[in-house]
Amino acid sequence: MVSVNAATDDAPLLRAGLSHQIREFIVDGISTGRWAPGERIVERRIATELGVSQGPVREALRQLEALRLIESLPNRGARVRAFTEKDLAEIFPVRAGLERTAVELALPHLADCLDALEAQNQRLAEAAETEDLQAQMRLSIDFHREIVEASGNRLLTSVWESLGIELWTTLSLRIHRTEIYSKSAEHAQLIEAFRRNDPAAPQLLHDHVMNYAP
Repeated sequence: MVSVNAATDDAPLLRAGLSHQIREFIVDGISTGRWAPGERIVERRIATELGVSQGPVREALRQLEALRLIESLPNRGARVRAFTEKDLAEIFPVRAGLERTAVELALPHLADCLDALEAQNQRLAEAAETEDLQAQMRLSIDFHREIVEASGNRLLTSVWESLGIELWTTLSLRIHRTEIYSKSAEHAQLIEAFRRNDPAAPQLLHDHVMNYAP
C-alpha cells in the first residue's frame, strides 16, 4: 500500500490510478522496443524516471506478470518475456469474444456512437495513406475501444484494457509482418451494420478481430 507521503510525492500521476499509468508506461515501452524480449526492467530506474515511489511500480510489474507480459526470476528481477506465436494465438480469440459481447450489449444504442466511430475511421484511412503505422495502430485500437466502452459494462472494459491490446497487436505485426492496420474498409462495413442494428454485427466484429490473429 502506498503511504500518505508517497502518495503526495506521486501526485502528478495519482488521479487516474498510479499503478495503472505505470503499467501503461511499461507496456508502451515494450511495444516500441525500448525493452526487448529478455531485457531486464529495473524497478528503481522506472520509479526515478517517473518521479514516483517504488511501491506502485512493483504493483504494476505484478499486474504485468499476471498478464504474462513479463516474468520474474529469482535473484534476477523482472524481464520482458520472449513472446511466441502460441501467445498470439491465445490472445486474439479472447479479445474477439470480449468485443462480440460488447456489441451484443451495445447494439441497441450504438447509433449514438456512429459519429465518433466514423471520425475515428476517417483518421485511420488518412494515416494509412501516409503509411504512419504507429498512428494506424493507435487509431484502429481507439475505434475498437469506442465500441467496447459503448457496452456500458465496466468489468468487460477493464478486462479488455488489461489484455495489453497495443502490445499484442504490435507483436503480431513484427512477427508476421501482416497488413493489420489498413482496416478502414472493414470498419466502414461494421459501422453500417451498427447503423442497421444488424443482429449479425457481433459476429462480424468477432470475425474482424480474428483476421488480426496469426
